[in-house]
Amino acid sequence: MRAATSLPIEQTLTKPVKVSFEFFPPKSDKMQAQLWECIRRLEPLSPDFVSVTYGAGGSTRERTHETVVRLARETSLAPAAHLTCIGHSKDEIAEIARRYWDEGVRHIVALRGDPSEDANGKRNPYVPTPDGYAYAVDLVAGLKKIAPFEISVAAYPETHPDAPYPQFDLDNLKRKIDAGACRAITQYFFDTDVFYRFLDRCLAANIAVPIIPGILPVTNFAQVIKFSSACGTRVPSWMAQMFEGLDNDPETRRLVAATVAAEQVRQMAADGIDQFHFYTLNRADLTYAICHVLGVRAKKETTV
Repeated sequence: MRAATSLPIEQTLTKPVKVSFEFFPPKSDKMQAQLWECIRRLEPLSPDFVSVTYGAGGSTRERTHETVVRLARETSLAPAAHLTCIGHSKDEIAEIARRYWDEGVRHIVALRGDPSEDANGKRNPYVPTPDGYAYAVDLVAGLKKIAPFEISVAAYPETHPDAPYPQFDLDNLKRKIDAGACRAITQYFFDTDVFYRFLDRCLAANIAVPIIPGILPVTNFAQVIKFSSACGTRVPSWMAQMFEGLDNDPETRRLVAATVAAEQVRQMAADGIDQFHFYTLNRADLTYAICHVLGVRAKKETTV
């Protein structure tokens, strides 16, 4: 495993890095306005690409499509559409993919997808959709037959919650890459050593595509605890101490969140990591600030 490097901040700022951003499709007019305020704020940073998520159970199909197409038509950004196996037959997937291709969208984030939740908020067991693709590896192979898409897939440094053991999960990632994916974007994590160990395991498994670390700036610590429990991400005890007593102090919470995430990415940049994928939660402030610390600055002005 690589040893952590400590570089002065002025040296970190001179190391070129690429960034990408993830958004989710809005559910209301107010959320639509918030999303586009976020997009316009981050657009001048010229990210490598931006992605738009797909809801559990395939629930946001049209909203995802509308957001991706608007990004392609009205911004300078290169949008990537999330697409999942759940809730769609192979024919429906082919229709969705061809619609994206016709709209000029060339990048798909191919995922198995999460099942919907029951009335008590508990996630239902995963069941492959009849006449659909069973898993992400099947979806990747199917998309490659439809059009020469650029395909990203998910990776899990702390193992997917449904995987029986870590090597099974790593083997599954290798199958997705072999099926045609050109990069993997990781689930968010807070312990950088976990990511480095995962990179070592990927290298040993002959996985040669870029493995982009997913970064989640924490704005609501209680919510992150809930999310992390569901996705298998460990939240270090020191983070709980950092956010202790700030439940009713959102301004200080944001300052702490920016400090924690900025130090995480700065240290990784010093260690040679040169690509980062930010889960923005449709808020630009923390992501913009962290990119600034990384030396990612606006290259041009855009107009609304």
